[in-house]
Amino acid sequence: MRNPLIKRLPREFVGELGKYMVIFLLMACTIGLVSGFLVADESMIKAYDESFEKYHIENGHFELMTEATEEQIKAIEEEQVTLYENFYIDKASGDNTLRVFPQRKEVNLVCLMKGELPVSSDEIAIDRMYADNNGLKVGDVIPVGKEELTISGLVALSDYSTMFSDNSDMMFDAIQFGVAVVTEDAFADFGTGGLHYSYAWVYEEAPKTEAEEKEVSGDLMKQIAAVAPLTDFVPRYLNQAIQFTGEDMGSDRSMMQALLYILIVIIAFVFGVTIRNTIHQEAGVIGTLRASGYKKGELIRHYMTLPLCVTLLAALIGNVLGYTVLKDVCAGLYYASYSLPIYETVWSAKAFVETTVIPFLLMLVVNYLVLRRSLSLSPIQFLRRDLKRKQKKKAVRLPDFSFFSRFRLRIIFQNMGNYGILLIGLLFANLLLLFGLALPAVLDNFQEEVTHNMIADYQYILKAPVKTAQETAETYATRSLETVGGKYAEDTIQVYGLQTDSTYVPLDFTEEGVYVSNGYWDKFHLSKGDTITLKEKYEDTRYEYTVLGSYDYPATMAIFMKLEDYRDSFDYGEDYYNGYFTDTELTDIDEAYIYGTIVEEDLTKLSRQLDVSMGSMMYLVQGFAVVLFLALMYLLSKIVIEKNSTSISMTKILGYTNGEIGRLYIVSTSIAVAVCIAISIPVGYYVLGVIFREMIMQEMSGWIVYQVPPVIFVEMAVAGILSYGVVAILLYRKIQKVPMSEALKNAE
Repeated sequence: MRNPLIKRLPREFVGELGKYMVIFLLMACTIGLVSGFLVADESMIKAYDESFEKYHIENGHFELMTEATEEQIKAIEEEQVTLYENFYIDKASGDNTLRVFPQRKEVNLVCLMKGELPVSSDEIAIDRMYADNNGLKVGDVIPVGKEELTISGLVALSDYSTMFSDNSDMMFDAIQFGVAVVTEDAFADFGTGGLHYSYAWVYEEAPKTEAEEKEVSGDLMKQIAAVAPLTDFVPRYLNQAIQFTGEDMGSDRSMMQALLYILIVIIAFVFGVTIRNTIHQEAGVIGTLRASGYKKGELIRHYMTLPLCVTLLAALIGNVLGYTVLKDVCAGLYYASYSLPIYETVWSAKAFVETTVIPFLLMLVVNYLVLRRSLSLSPIQFLRRDLKRKQKKKAVRLPDFSFFSRFRLRIIFQNMGNYGILLIGLLFANLLLLFGLALPAVLDNFQEEVTHNMIADYQYILKAPVKTAQETAETYATRSLETVGGKYAEDTIQVYGLQTDSTYVPLDFTEEGVYVSNGYWDKFHLSKGDTITLKEKYEDTRYEYTVLGSYDYPATMAIFMKLEDYRDSFDYGEDYYNGYFTDTELTDIDEAYIYGTIVEEDLTKLSRQLDVSMGSMMYLVQGFAVVLFLALMYLLSKIVIEKNSTSISMTKILGYTNGEIGRLYIVSTSIAVAVCIAISIPVGYYVLGVIFREMIMQEMSGWIVYQVPPVIFVEMAVAGILSYGVVAILLYRKIQKVPMSEALKNAE
């Protein structure tokens, strides 16, 4: 015989259509977004992993002061490696910089995305992402140094999936820095001024583990340094331009999975609360069914049917959206940040399990546990509508407030469980909203601080000491060291040797020691008198310095010492320097002697790039947080109204108007929502601060101060209040629809 309870399902669904539609949309959007992200992520990772063999990516590269001789190359290749010339030159292109390579034929091959590779000396193929960020297309003419070249094609260089102009940079820059290839003749026409003598190597037998690679690359570095003047050495496992992409995509996957499961658990508990409310409303029916012989398991299956059907339907629609529209959206987010080759969609069984099977099981377990506990009472208790497990305690004596105030307090006390779940949901929603609102503000603040605290408009780094006639130019010396690795990754520290009477960095060096930049000071919790230990990047040589204080220079992690102490520390002559601070451009130094120039655009590329890479994602996060706000507040506030429908009906019989009833129930929920918002904002700020600090400590070199403007908290509060305003209107309509007969129907 067919179970007659099945006939109740359509009526229950129609009766709770609003609730199920809200939950369905929230789950379908969440599952669709995560599904699309995981599919795009897995497809991108597959294309990235295959690119190492497909494009013959280097095992590392090094740079020499001068071009290597045949004898030097032969000596280096004795370490079981094959060397390939990978020369490049950095050329200005308007306000930007293009790193130009001759066309590759053997190593670090190029993926052509659009157009054609250059075939004549007046053509150039530029990175696809750089072109997108600067509004360039095939056929455009761009300045490259003193030349005008035509863009013949858009490419992805396999060894520059992430645009790090320097491996020690704390962030890549795909806006004002890009890579490009030209013909060999065109490259030769650039001359040797500013030419970087870079060589890529490939192992004859590649190391199988990172530990083995560290050992082998260390031996290779020593061999190179013994036969040639080594200026840079980057094995593949340390090359951010190659490795950052794969590491970042892997971490994004874990974050999206965590987001999905947290939301599913929250939604499952919302389902559980609504089911308990349904059981409370249908207590008499349940008691009758149990007394008629229905088992608890049959009722559990009945009340679980609709939530699980909604979950399955949401998962189905979400996966369809994920594999079609949202997959391309998420892939676009990756292509906006990384210069990846063309990918093919991977139909992933793992993504299906993570976005459909696991959420379904979570929903199943949570609802089963709630129902098993709720339906464990005896039939007589359901018939008497006595659903309390514990003996009713004496009511809390309330202060001598007005009737309305005491009534509202009673409503709040009776619905503390619902408001508790609301608080948890709003904590998560506010954390997402704060992330979406705060990150752009933090980056803007960082950029403003960097711009305001620049040492000079121009910082020139020289290959050798060269005189200038510019009177305001001040000599200094600089080099890079690294922190000694501990719990967190090693950080690159820029060391400055300054004139004692420096006009650009006015510091008091009457005591022996160094000053550290405020980012270094904050990141490692330094204090005056502390001893810091730094080491050479490619050697085991270590240096210890006493901290005198901090200097406001947020652009980079740096220490500052007297120029004389700098020369003593690193064994330079008494006249040594390798840079100039100046507020005007130097025009009397040959470009061949300039290693690099640091201007405002170089110092602000971190905030610039993060704004481009994550800007669209921030709007997505903000919108999702507001939707989560609305959904949770509507569902849980609706439960409060439904749970008290008998009381609302009774107050209508007693002559209270809908407006007065709204003042009781809607204002009570408004107070609870306001308290939840007031708690969730500071808690979210603290939690995000912990996450932000750990993220920078583990994932990034450098430091960004977590400083959220107070206006952000006001915006969050206003967003919460406005969101609840929409919900309150819907709740008022719900109160209007409660009939007076409800009280008589449920009279005991």
